[in-house]
Amino acid sequence: MTTSDNLPAPVRDAIHNLQASKIRAISREGMNRDDVLPLWFGEPNFPTPKFICDAAAEALAAGHTFYTENRGIPPLRSTLSGYMSNLYGVDVAEDRITTTVAAMNGIMLVMEAIVDPGDNVVIVAPLWPNCRETVAIMGGEPRAVDLVEVDGKWQLDLERLFAACDERTRAIFVNSPGNPTGWVMSVEQQQAVLEFCRKKRIWLLADEVYARLIFDRPYAPSFIEIAEPEDPVIAFNSFSKSWAMTGWRLGWLTAPPSMGEVFEKLNEYNISGPTTFVQHAAIVAIRDGEDFVKQTVEGYRQGRDLVYQRLSGMDRVHLPFPEAAFYAFFRVDGVEDSLELARKILNETGVGLAPGAAFGQSGEGYLRLCFAATPDILSSAMDRLEPILS
Repeated sequence: MTTSDNLPAPVRDAIHNLQASKIRAISREGMNRDDVLPLWFGEPNFPTPKFICDAAAEALAAGHTFYTENRGIPPLRSTLSGYMSNLYGVDVAEDRITTTVAAMNGIMLVMEAIVDPGDNVVIVAPLWPNCRETVAIMGGEPRAVDLVEVDGKWQLDLERLFAACDERTRAIFVNSPGNPTGWVMSVEQQQAVLEFCRKKRIWLLADEVYARLIFDRPYAPSFIEIAEPEDPVIAFNSFSKSWAMTGWRLGWLTAPPSMGEVFEKLNEYNISGPTTFVQHAAIVAIRDGEDFVKQTVEGYRQGRDLVYQRLSGMDRVHLPFPEAAFYAFFRVDGVEDSLELARKILNETGVGLAPGAAFGQSGEGYLRLCFAATPDILSSAMDRLEPILS
């Protein structure tokens, strides 16, 4: 245990040693400035659509303010079962679904279920830091296997991924489509990873929150499409990205039916259950939100193309083409401290970017820009960045 003059009593070393978010470090410096273009967080610059907000208000007016079932209200779980079954063309039964307070909570629940101190989880990196730190919170070791840039695309070496696993490996964690890279894992690689996890009897954890934010097909390849119900696969999803509901904090996980009781207990002791009226609004989001999803993806495509064209023309910038999600993750020549560069850009241009170091060691020298913004905001950001990155 760790003691400190600043603490009234000891806390666990795993908690005391957690790294502070470098994304938050930058955002705190610029959040209250009127001149800042905030492109640091992974969210659109427009609010949740009215039809979802109205549904939440109606649920409140109808008195949906009480505790619910730990795993979520049955109508929402049934709606999610139908949504995933229709999307992926396979039967995803309701008993496989647990609703959570966003995907982040779902990831934490799973780490609570599977990671003991001294265990490790092998992760494909760069990766959003919150996912990595859930392993550390449980006293485990997050082991990064880095994507590499090849001919302007991100690629994963499966031999390196599998070699990183040992007798204390509890899971392989894959985020596809990826944050911050926009990388998409191929079906062939998914099949190979699934077979490896089956053979080794370890979990395959699939963060698929950007599944709908892909630009050349209706949805990204999913492990749900190829896994059997009792395979060691848990997929995470969220309402935050596809339905512009980041502040609502609602997600779901899809797991083997035999894990239902485990997540029922963990939800009880963590959150009791997700916010009741938000669950009712989520049913409407799924039921009536397809046109909204398609329109926003087209808007993100336009933002992607604008940002890629402008950044690629800046002399010091190297940007692999983003296949999915809504991020440009670009390397800047001569940069060894991305946090300091993000701070310099914020102070000198008023553009808020996320430092690449936030996403792990392999992210150093990079910056992440969220292009889920209107063309005028993105154009203004490019105009401000050009002098400092050219």
